[in-house]
Amino acid sequence: MRCASCAGRIEKAVAALPGVASVCVNLSSQRVLVTPGDAAGPKLPVAVVTAITNAGFEPVVQAKRLTLTGLRCAACVGKAEKALRAVPGVIDVKISQATSIALIDVAEVSDDDLTAAVHNAGYGVAAAAEPTASADIPTAITARSEPGLGEGTRAALALILSMPLVLPMLGGPPLPAWAQFILGSLVQFGLGWPFYAGAWNALKHRTASMDVLVVLGTLAAWGLSGWMWLDAHAGHAPHLYYEAASVIIAMLLLGRWLEARAKRKTGAAIEALMALRPLLARVRRDGAEVTMPIAQLQRGDVVLVRPGEQVPVDGEILDGTTHLDESMLTGESLPVAKGPGAAVTGGSLNLDGFIAVTAGALGADSTLSRIIRLVEQASAGKAPVQRMVDKVSAIFVPVILALALLTLAGWLLAGAGVETALINAVAVLVIACPCALGLATPTALMVGTGVAARAGILIRDAEALERARDIGVVAFDKTGTLTEGKPAVVAVQPVAGGDRIQVLRLAAALQVGSQHPLAAAVCDAMPAVPAAHAIRALPGLGVEGQVAEQHLLLGNARLMAERGIDIRDLAPVARGLTAQGRTLSYLVADGMLLGLIAFGDRIKQTGPAAIVRLKALGIRTVMVTGDNAGAAAATAASLGVEEVLAELLPQDKGDALADLRKGGRVVAMVGDGINDAPALAAADIGFAMGTGTDVAMRAAGITLMRGDPALVADAIAISGRTVAKIRQNLFWAFIYNIIGVPLAMAGLLNPMLAGAAMAASSVCVVANALLLRRWRPGV
Repeated sequence: MRCASCAGRIEKAVAALPGVASVCVNLSSQRVLVTPGDAAGPKLPVAVVTAITNAGFEPVVQAKRLTLTGLRCAACVGKAEKALRAVPGVIDVKISQATSIALIDVAEVSDDDLTAAVHNAGYGVAAAAEPTASADIPTAITARSEPGLGEGTRAALALILSMPLVLPMLGGPPLPAWAQFILGSLVQFGLGWPFYAGAWNALKHRTASMDVLVVLGTLAAWGLSGWMWLDAHAGHAPHLYYEAASVIIAMLLLGRWLEARAKRKTGAAIEALMALRPLLARVRRDGAEVTMPIAQLQRGDVVLVRPGEQVPVDGEILDGTTHLDESMLTGESLPVAKGPGAAVTGGSLNLDGFIAVTAGALGADSTLSRIIRLVEQASAGKAPVQRMVDKVSAIFVPVILALALLTLAGWLLAGAGVETALINAVAVLVIACPCALGLATPTALMVGTGVAARAGILIRDAEALERARDIGVVAFDKTGTLTEGKPAVVAVQPVAGGDRIQVLRLAAALQVGSQHPLAAAVCDAMPAVPAAHAIRALPGLGVEGQVAEQHLLLGNARLMAERGIDIRDLAPVARGLTAQGRTLSYLVADGMLLGLIAFGDRIKQTGPAAIVRLKALGIRTVMVTGDNAGAAAATAASLGVEEVLAELLPQDKGDALADLRKGGRVVAMVGDGINDAPALAAADIGFAMGTGTDVAMRAAGITLMRGDPALVADAIAISGRTVAKIRQNLFWAFIYNIIGVPLAMAGLLNPMLAGAAMAASSVCVVANALLLRRWRPGV
């Protein structure tokens, strides 16, 4: 907010919302104070944020991060999300079942309120890690198990205690009923206690989770065994089902342990990024070197980095030259040369030189921290297909309970005994646990966004990841996106009989020491130059000076006209270059024209190959730029871009994208500047160059860390692979239940096999998602 008019616009927009009693906008503190009325609901903060955004301003939203405990299935995740969304002031909630991490956007809500909401829903919040040198960066993903015995130990003990119960089925000696009772009870109520705790917690909060299905199924088998043992006639060995209940619990514990191990691997990309953050930094203060924790650094501190060490902060090189390995941050495999004035990123590896770095962004504002947050947000987000899965999961457990009762009643009415009816009902309860269904999408999203991050592709949300595979049109900005974004010498034309190298050498001699962008381009093209003196800048025209005994003049056509220099010999070449949008400078020595130098924005080396890859995917390419038509057409021709829309204002780019979207095509916009932000937000999917502005990156769904247009095709490729994995996972999860439940209802599925299959399905879904780790850029 800059003025009273801005405050008035916000006040008017917010006051129009239902449930708002009064609004006070404080310009000095940049705060909007809203007093809710009697009709205000819990979603009033969301409406306020939306109203401020629609008024043309960007509200500041706090990001909270909690690690939840007790989440066992998709239904648990849905319930926890619902509880958190109901907290007044919560704007958005994303919970990843794969990591149990909740990312919460709030408007001034305390951690205590969020924790209380989670507890009231029947789940827990893991204690925050003790503050460390890097506490402002999210902590690593860790597997959390039940208090006491770990999941692996529980599974091993359950299998050991179940083996004597299973041996008679393999031809071994039968155990007496009392021994089966003891072993079965130890597994059922001792090692299987986490299932009872989860089921009781769910029922206490009037919900049904997968633990309810497990407890009902195994308890029914255990109870039936006890009843048949007590009801058995003397001398008659009853048929008991303690082995079924015990093996089911053992297999579920084993599956949960394997699942936890596999889920830890899905977070490998985030853990690898977190491993880049050094805990300590060597700082020069008051003329001395001091080693201190990263958390104690201040902006402007001079940080010293020796060869072989990681750069601890974002900043700028004050002194020294080196090569940095930035591959984990940008995906660029080659070392990057850095010298004084060059920007460096915390987490990159210093290879061969000693450098002093002036600290810039620290803590949560650092590039590494922002990358980690983006990867977490994307993996915790819900793709459109997941919303359908959530709806199914919400009604899944009640439906299975109903089918189990129907199975029990149906077999009893058909004349089967209580034993047969109950065993078939148990099989229905066990086979239907929806773990695989809940894990199908989040595990694939986490692995997909992780490998994309390693390749230099940051995906902000799951929807962008899912939709990228459907892109039909890619619209590119020109300057800084397909081109380098700075002038370069693109042509040197001497007069007839002249020397091209001599023209460039003399021009560069006049430009040494100049800060003008065109001067830098000339010096880059010809580093070795003769000495010049008496140099005088001619603002808006050019420069003049002496080299040896020659008086040199370098400037535009207007300067040539003012000095009476005849440039007609180069007029045909000049007209052609001007038509391509080139900037021209003429070089004159002692009143004689020597030649001209043409400047232009050089295309990125990877640009043509990037366009070829997109065309091979059947994607139409368009250039959308505010540059003049001649320069745009020349650049498009050299790249192979099919269509050019030039001389567009920033607001016109959005209209151009709307036209491209006609016919139902999914349109992506690739840009890097502030002027591209409206188009990036208006496109179905926005790709921002990481070398561009923060405004562009905030407006885009996907950020390309290297600023390489070839990464657009890579992003589309990883999108296709990830969505394919999600669909494969969902297919197996659904088909497993579609086939398994009817078989169990028909009495064709043994409860033990049902338990093993249910556990194996979850592990298979996670393992299938992990295959995404094989993906490599360019494939």
